[in-house]
This record gives sequence, structure tokens and C-alpha cells, in this order.
Amino acid sequence: MNGADTAFVLISAALVMLMTPGLAFFYGGMVRVKSALNMLMMSLISLGIVSVLWVLYGYSLTFGDDIGGGLLGNFDHIGFNGITVDTLTGKDGIPVFAFALFQLMFAVLTPALMSGALADRVKFTAWALFITLWVTVVYFPVAHWVWQSDGWLHKLGVIDFAGGTAVHINAGVGALAAVLVVGKRIGFKKDPMRPHNLPLVVLGMGLLWFGWFGFNAGSELAADGTAAIMAFNTQIATGAAMLGWLIYERVRHGAFTTLGAASGAIAGLVAITPSGANVSPFGAILIGLVAGLVCSWAVSLKFKLGYDDSLDVVGVHLVGGVIGTLLVGLLAVDGVGGLAQFGKQATGAFSVMAYSFVVSWILAKIVDATIGFRASEDDETSGVDMAYHAESAYDYSAVGGSPSGRSLAAPSKDETHAAAAQNKKVDA
Repeated sequence: MNGADTAFVLISAALVMLMTPGLAFFYGGMVRVKSALNMLMMSLISLGIVSVLWVLYGYSLTFGDDIGGGLLGNFDHIGFNGITVDTLTGKDGIPVFAFALFQLMFAVLTPALMSGALADRVKFTAWALFITLWVTVVYFPVAHWVWQSDGWLHKLGVIDFAGGTAVHINAGVGALAAVLVVGKRIGFKKDPMRPHNLPLVVLGMGLLWFGWFGFNAGSELAADGTAAIMAFNTQIATGAAMLGWLIYERVRHGAFTTLGAASGAIAGLVAITPSGANVSPFGAILIGLVAGLVCSWAVSLKFKLGYDDSLDVVGVHLVGGVIGTLLVGLLAVDGVGGLAQFGKQATGAFSVMAYSFVVSWILAKIVDATIGFRASEDDETSGVDMAYHAESAYDYSAVGGSPSGRSLAAPSKDETHAAAAQNKKVDA
């Protein structure tokens, strides 16, 4: 066992884990106050569901030996059968459990990324069922294609160092398919739907940026020069993308917004994910600038095309993932880049898009036809926080004095349920 590399991978896994609550803060600040807690829960529930599925069959389907055609792993490691604390991977003496923990955090984060597209309007139980089905039928197979040595995209020679196809394109196009099934929010393009807490958005962005060093550099599975250039390019591309987004925003809308700076940073992180280990620092700047400019433009497409991607998952993750995946084909150093590699990258990007869109749409339809995907109109209007969690993000009951002398402590659970029931009666 290589102790130094094992420690590096374990620390990187912890950093990637932090990205899921970071994403929860990022998305939670972007929604309206009545659904802030629901947005947090839509990310956090992935930590529970996917962790269990990963042990039961996810790791085996993703990294088990191929069962044919480079499409899916076998069932030899169901429940981590046959793997002990002394089992090492084939690369540099890393314990399988360290590698599996690191990859688990990718599997947790990917469906959580989709949640922002469906903000404000889906049943929490339906979302939990959807991500259970989605990671099983979409994420595990696609991750096998890309990262397992006998996966068909891996054998083709597609460059995806840390998840441009398997994570960001996969989640972005899956979110688009689900949005088309669920439909638009009540009041879309009519009512103001501004972020309720921009400081929370910036906090979330900061946690994501911090954790992304583990996401990207950790994918080398070794503390070496490749990990170092990946970490360096992660920082460079993210800064360039922030500037690119703000430049477009200033020219197009006349202001430099905090939301724009945070969104631009995420776009840069997305775009450098598949490409950062294979391009120069100058190439990282170029990828970041392109991602910032194009993603800033792409988020407006939902108003022109009529799909309600609540928090711009399609514009940032799908578009940013495609940019990074394609540009590495042209900008890769050491004689790798060129039209031939660009063709391989396009094959990888568009095959994942096609598979993920079709299967995600079918899964969303199944959920909608069985238990119903969409929240009721009353629950959506009054707020899904109270409807599904019997809580609100901010307690205003203690604001001001109490002339009657009654305690202004937070309401009990019974009081909260009673208030929720009364609100539904009033709405009705």
C-alpha cells in the first residue's frame, strides 16, 4: 500500500463529500424563501440514498468487470463481496475501500446537481424515488463507460479526467428531461422568482470551489505532478470563467451581480473538470473564459425555449460540461489534441447526452404515472417547505415584543403541523 497516495485520496474524498452540502447552500439561497429547506433536503437526501445503493450494487455495476460491450459492470462485488481491507487497486497501491469512498462521493453529488432544475414544485418522495432509479439506470452505467478500463468510451480514448460526461453532461441533460415531464412553476415568466439569500449562495459557491480541488486533483488517485497541474488549472479556469460571466453580464444587462460571479465560478469549475489535467494553464484560461461567456448566455435560453430550469442546471452544467469535454480535444498538450481527439470527445459527449436524456425522461414519466412527480397546486403556492417538511427556513415568531407575556419561543412540532393544516384550509 502507498500510504501517501492513500491519505491523499481519503482527504480528497472528504473534500468531495463537502460539495454536496455546499451545493445545498448554493441552491438553497437561489430559491424563494418558502422552498429553501426543501432545496437543502433535495441535495442532502442523496447522501443517504446513494451511499446505501453504492454498497448494495452501485460499486459493482460501475467498477466490476464488464459483462459485455463495455456497457455495465458485473455483479461479483454486490455488497462489496470479495473485497477486504487488504484489497488494493491496480494503480499505485490504493486500497479499494479508499477508491470506492472517493467514487461514492461523485455518485452522491451527480443526482443532487439535478435538483436545482426542479426547485419549488416536486414531491419530496417522488424526488427520492427518481434519484434511486436514476443512479441505478443512468449514472452507474455511464460511469462504467467512462472510468472503468473496459468501458466503451474509456477504450475509445475519450478524455474525461474527473467527470465532464459522467457527472455534468449526465446530470444537466437528465435534469432537462425531468423538467420537460414535470412542467413549469406556477407563475413562470410572470412572477418575480429572485434568490432569497445571496450570501448563502456565495457561501455555497465557496464550499463548492474548495471541495472541487478534491474532486479534480483527487481523480489522479496519487499525489503527483498530474494532480498538481489539475489543481492549478482548476483555480485558473474558475477565475477566468467568473470574469467571462461578469463581462457578458455587464455588456448585456449593465451590472456586475453577485449571483453572476458565483454562477460564473461554477461554470468554470464544470468546464475544467474533464480537461484540466490535459491542458496548459493558458488553455485553462481559454476554457474558463469560453465557459463563463457561453454559459452566461445559455441560462437565458429557458425563457426563449420555454422550459423552466429553475436554477440554471442546464445552462451551467450541461453547457459547461460540453464546452470542457469538446475543447480538451483541441487544446490537449503533448501531441494529444487535434481533430481526431475532438471527434472522440464529441462521440463521448453526445452519446451520454442521448442516453441520459431518453432514459431520464422515461424514468420521470414512470414516477409521474405511479406516485405523481409534481406537488399539488396548493402546496406549490403556499410552499413545499411546510407541505413536506413541516418546517420553515426562518422563524419570525420571535421578532418584536410580546405584550401578552406569552413566550415567543419557536413553535413546537404539533403547533407547526397545525399551522400548516390551517394554511391549507385558508388557501382552499
